[in-house]
Amino acid sequence: SQIEVVKSMITLGVDGIVLAPNQKGGLVDAVQEAIDEGIPVIIFDSGLDSGPEIVSYVATDNFRGGQLAADEMAKAIGGKGNVILLRYLAGSESTEQRELGFLDAIAKYPDIKVVSSDQYGGDNATSAKQKVDQLLQVHQKDLSGIFAVCEPNANGTLEALKNAGVDQQVRFVAFDPSDALIEALRSGSCAGIVLQDPVKMGMQGVKTLVESLQGKTVQKFISTGESFATRENMDSQPISMLLKPPLQQ
Repeated sequence: SQIEVVKSMITLGVDGIVLAPNQKGGLVDAVQEAIDEGIPVIIFDSGLDSGPEIVSYVATDNFRGGQLAADEMAKAIGGKGNVILLRYLAGSESTEQRELGFLDAIAKYPDIKVVSSDQYGGDNATSAKQKVDQLLQVHQKDLSGIFAVCEPNANGTLEALKNAGVDQQVRFVAFDPSDALIEALRSGSCAGIVLQDPVKMGMQGVKTLVESLQGKTVQKFISTGESFATRENMDSQPISMLLKPPLQQ
């Protein structure tokens, strides 16, 4: 587990830790232990609960990413209709911020109704598909759109929509790409994908730690930005690079 990894790094006496927590609460004690031992900690990608005095948090502005998804959803469905927000897992800070951002922004549109916002797709495509199958049984007849807040959920959502034969009717917005989602974007089965910059995020996390160790002042929060891919812009720069990051470089 991540807790065990952090504790092993403490035992090794490393100079610093750059960590992407998979649970906002579960890593708090381990991170605090590292800090108490004089090890600076950079958090990236997904945040921690308050408590530990970390050096910096490097991430997408996930709340803004959720707002972006809502605004693009509104465009895709013509500003009116019923939509579903499919949540991820309780305790995941990054996806919770996306969910909050989506609900915040979609409330600006009086003719859009969120018919479900309390269902969790889980951490894999299979469980997400099962959840969307259930939601479609209730809402498919008058459903205009669905937002899935992370890549596993989005993959499951796409499969469910295709199996139900409504992938060209229900406008689907995803967060984070996969090969299947990129193909769906090109075919029109996906209306758009909110994109992060994972390469920049990782590099900035390490860079920030090094600067801190060198005694330089670093920002407490560093946003690495968010973008939106559509069928129209998916082959342009920098969108194409964000859809398929150059991880081999």
